Amino acid sequence: MEQPAPIPRPDGLRKRFTIPALAFGGILMAVMQTVVVPLLPDLPRLTGASAGAVSWTVTATLLSGAVLTPVLGRAGDMYGKRRVLMAALTLMTVGAVMCALSSDIAVLITARALQGAAASVVPLSISILRDELPPERRGSAVALMSSTVGIGAALGLPLAALVVQYADWHTMFWLTAALGALGVTAVWWAVRESPVRRPGRFDVLGALGLAAGLVCLLLGVSQGGQWGWSSARVLGLFAVAAAVLALWWVQQLRTERPLVDLRLVTRPRVGLSHVAALLTGFAFYANSLVTAQLVQAPKATGYGLGLSIVATGLCLLPGGVTMLLFSPLSARISAVRGPRVTLALGAAVIACGYAVRIADSRDLWMIILGATVVATGTTLAYSALPTLILRAVPAGQTASANGVNVLMRTIGQATSSAAVAAVLVHHTSPVGGARVPTLHGYLIAFAIAGAVALAACAAALSIPRDGGPEDTRRARGGVRDTRDEALEGT
Repeated sequence: MEQPAPIPRPDGLRKRFTIPALAFGGILMAVMQTVVVPLLPDLPRLTGASAGAVSWTVTATLLSGAVLTPVLGRAGDMYGKRRVLMAALTLMTVGAVMCALSSDIAVLITARALQGAAASVVPLSISILRDELPPERRGSAVALMSSTVGIGAALGLPLAALVVQYADWHTMFWLTAALGALGVTAVWWAVRESPVRRPGRFDVLGALGLAAGLVCLLLGVSQGGQWGWSSARVLGLFAVAAAVLALWWVQQLRTERPLVDLRLVTRPRVGLSHVAALLTGFAFYANSLVTAQLVQAPKATGYGLGLSIVATGLCLLPGGVTMLLFSPLSARISAVRGPRVTLALGAAVIACGYAVRIADSRDLWMIILGATVVATGTTLAYSALPTLILRAVPAGQTASANGVNVLMRTIGQATSSAAVAAVLVHHTSPVGGARVPTLHGYLIAFAIAGAVALAACAAALSIPRDGGPEDTRRARGGVRDTRDEALEGT
């Protein structure tokens, strides 16, 4: 494969800031996804739109992120990871500026869809770290990068709540726009373009097919509770998604240079890692969803604490700090025992956290403890997933493969949101003239999330161990499979 001429490495101070610059971008991505949450109850009044229309400020980001993550991952492998990473951060920043300048719901939804491109920041950054760092530093850096998802979410919620409570809501988007511009500048200054590429013709048909299938699937999942799971619209979306994705699968197998190399996906080490990512995403996301609702429930329910959105964010903050502190430990466990063990351990810890939640969800300190245990398990699991992918795929396909892995987490989170909503809707009681979820409903949600975490643990233990030296060389790009060689010869 033809490689571009090496670009001189940044030296001195710039080189030392490569990891912090990439981690800052990952935190920004998570903050961007979170900051709109405190606004949701007030957006109908602020924009003059319906509650259903306002919900699209979240749904649009979810859909665009799911579609663009594998697409931008493949583009990064082809055209340069740093270049595509800066483009994703720029789109996120442009979206923030659009939100800051407008109160029109159509503009806000469009802007939030643009911001969904930032979902590709973490897989692109992890691929850059693999290309640029020596093996002894790679594990801890990848673990930190994976943890930025939880760290940013934990920081974003209380930050946004404070801004919304004490300033005009547009200020929040001006602040995120400024941070986004800083993130783009930091990546431009401190990160060099990776010389590892997998050139070829971009699979436009594959990208369109994947986009259509994912939009139908995730739209049905995210709107099923509102439209009705047995409604013609939802069932039709699922049917179209199944048909389109089946045709897409066939097209990818027949395409010379596919968007997603399904031959890699069908390898047990890669495929089971994706399954574990989906299940872990489901289990992790339920923690944030349920905790936020439970602590804000009125005291009249008998279990609710009636906390404000700011106090709610502070309850989740210890989990974010824990994710930062435990990321080096997860790297050490992966180095000694292997990432599959770290993933299985993380999933088991998540299940233990939900056991704590089931045991006591009335006392604030127990709620924080249980949520923090879940966050600790998430740190272990999320740090192990990209390491598994990096060890299992050729160097020229790391961004696209990690993009698919992040996509599976996104699908898991969307499914978790739908499942939690369905459970809580079916377990309500009247309080103060309104129907609110019962404690029993919350406990069922915890039990489901804990069971899914155990399933993720089982999937992790089913992943084959690392192969011999040849397998390691292939993951580093030293040995390529026959398909890669055949493609390069065309």
